[in-house]
Amino acid sequence: MKDRITIAIERSCQGFSVDRVIADPALNVAFQTECQNLGLNASPATLNRALINLRKSGGLRRIKSTPTSFPGEDQYRFAAEMTVRFMERRDGVSLDDIVCDPRLATEFDALAGAISPGFSSLEYRWAALNLRKASRLSPEILARVAPPVRVVSFPVSSLDLSQIPLEQGLYLFFTATNCLYVGEAENLFNRLKRHLDHSDNKGLAQWMWEEGSDRLFLELQILERTTTTRDRRALELELIRSRKPTFNVAR
Repeated sequence: MKDRITIAIERSCQGFSVDRVIADPALNVAFQTECQNLGLNASPATLNRALINLRKSGGLRRIKSTPTSFPGEDQYRFAAEMTVRFMERRDGVSLDDIVCDPRLATEFDALAGAISPGFSSLEYRWAALNLRKASRLSPEILARVAPPVRVVSFPVSSLDLSQIPLEQGLYLFFTATNCLYVGEAENLFNRLKRHLDHSDNKGLAQWMWEEGSDRLFLELQILERTTTTRDRRALELELIRSRKPTFNVAR
């Protein structure tokens, strides 16, 4: 299989890197087609994963690749970061899982596009890969020990308070470009109703008064009922350290 994967990538890469072939929908279709032509009938996710593993093990012949970059990445980089983190917590998947599996990759594109619309699938995926290369997607270890039971995200402008559960959990207010505030609550409904009426965090309250809710998003991470207050606050602190929310840091 390794030899055929190598032949397939050499025939399809058009001078680009393995990461580009994985992330680029058009190049990936070409790679999958070459794999099929060579008798490799595994799923696209399996073939993409095999290609990544071969690259990581040093099993590919050295291929000189053309660098990939896109202008204006700062306009959608944070959307890519929030989407990767959201899917990691919701589904327990990694960035490799997301970009290798066409189903997950398509959902990633849609979620990132909802936060910062107007960019291509390749741009969103490439921004996520660049974040990892820059060590800005370090694992949030506590969340792996005590994962949420459910993770949901809403545009605040279309939020119905009935969508907010009464359970305990964590919450994040964010825009297309940065995280504004992270909090924890024993009762998410009661806590968030207060925030949306008039937040007791002065920075967030002023932002919401000046900017409104049109560009604001809310992520909820519902925790197990048995999660202790101490553990909930530890998870909140990990999010603050990882996401660097504007109004927690400034407080």
